[in-house]
Amino acid sequence: MGAKSAKLYRMVTDQHICPFGLKSLDLLTREGFAVDDHKLTTRAETDEFMAKEHVKTTPQTFIGGERIGGYDQLRKHFGKPVADPKSVTYQPVIAVFATAALMALAASWSAFGTLLTIRAAEWFIAFSMCILAILKLRDLESFSNMFLGYDLLARRVVRYAYLYPFGEALSGILMIAGALKWIAIPIALLIGTIGAVSVFKAVYIDKRELKCACVGGDSNVPLGFISLTENLMMVAMAIWMIFK
Repeated sequence: MGAKSAKLYRMVTDQHICPFGLKSLDLLTREGFAVDDHKLTTRAETDEFMAKEHVKTTPQTFIGGERIGGYDQLRKHFGKPVADPKSVTYQPVIAVFATAALMALAASWSAFGTLLTIRAAEWFIAFSMCILAILKLRDLESFSNMFLGYDLLARRVVRYAYLYPFGEALSGILMIAGALKWIAIPIALLIGTIGAVSVFKAVYIDKRELKCACVGGDSNVPLGFISLTENLMMVAMAIWMIFK
C-alpha cells in the first residue's frame, strides 16, 4: 500500500512567505503525508492559481484529488480543533500570571537562595502589574476604548483611561524596587479600589457581559472574577506595604 500523498500550493516569494502554508506543510508531514509542495513564487503566479481554482486565498491543500482548503479546513479535515478568534478565553491572563509567578520565584532564588519567600509573593504582584501595564500600553487607544466601557472614574474623567496603565507600571516598578512607597502605595490603592468597585458594579450588580481591558483592548478575556482579582491584588499589596 502506497504512502499517503497530498498536494500543497502555498505562497513563497522574496517579499512574503505565507505562515499558514508552512503550518499546512508541517501538519501534513506530521500526519504522515508525502507532500508535493508547490511554491507560488510571484504575485502573478498566485493570482493565476487562485483564479484557476476559484479560491480567494492560499495555501490550498489537495488530498486524493479533492481540494481540502486552507489551514483551518485542513485542521478540521484531520479532526483537530480550530480556534475561534471571537471566543472568550483566559489564556492571556494565565500566561501573565504564570510568567509573573515564575519570574518572582526565580528572583527569590537568585536573591535569597530559596523559592518561597515573602518577597517572592510581593514580586509576583509587582511583576504582574508591570506585565499587565505593558499589554495595555501596546495599544493605548484600544485599551482606553474598552476601559471606558466599565470604569467609573474614566467615564467621568476620560484622561484617566490613558493614565491608568502608566500608574500601574510605575507602582509595580517601585514595588519591585521597594522604593518611594509614598508614591507607589497611593497609586495602587487608587486604581485598585476604583477598578474593583467598577468591575463589581458592572458584572455583579448591572449584570453586563463585557470584555476586560486588563490585558489590552484587543483581548477576548471576559470581565469578571479575574479582573476583580487583579484590582484586589493591587489593593492588598498597597495595604501590606503600609503595615510592613
